[in-house]
Amino acid sequence: MKYPLVFLLMLLLASCNYFDVKKTSSEAILNEELKTFNWKEVDVYPSFSMCDSLSEKHEKMYCFQYFIKKQIIESLEQEVIVVTQDINDTIQLKFQITEAGALNLLETEMDSLTIEEIPNIEDLIVKSLDSLPEIYPAIKRGQQVKTQFNLPIAINVE
Repeated sequence: MKYPLVFLLMLLLASCNYFDVKKTSSEAILNEELKTFNWKEVDVYPSFSMCDSLSEKHEKMYCFQYFIKKQIIESLEQEVIVVTQDINDTIQLKFQITEAGALNLLETEMDSLTIEEIPNIEDLIVKSLDSLPEIYPAIKRGQQVKTQFNLPIAINVE
């Protein structure tokens, strides 16, 4: 009775995969991590010092976009813009913020009438961005990262 019990116990242990050691390479771990990595989200959105008091990520995002819009609109309102036709357009601005916190205007999309009536509109926008306060870059997993975003600006000139 003793020998069949020992034999059964040995058979049970030998068939168990518990003792098998599987090696996992660092490349396999990296590939698995990259599959689960969300490249379109950041942990901390870019911000200005006046937005630091906000705790929620979406609140910081709106605060950041609000101050950029405010800066552009206030700068454009100070300019004397003479047009022959009324302009009611939404300009789509594509920005990039580098890891160092530099803001670059990558692209502007606007109606051809806006370009015709205000040919220097892009220069005016770039000029308005030069006086922005220091930008704190976005953070992803503890690292400062480059981010891109689109910002619509409504233009009404009569």
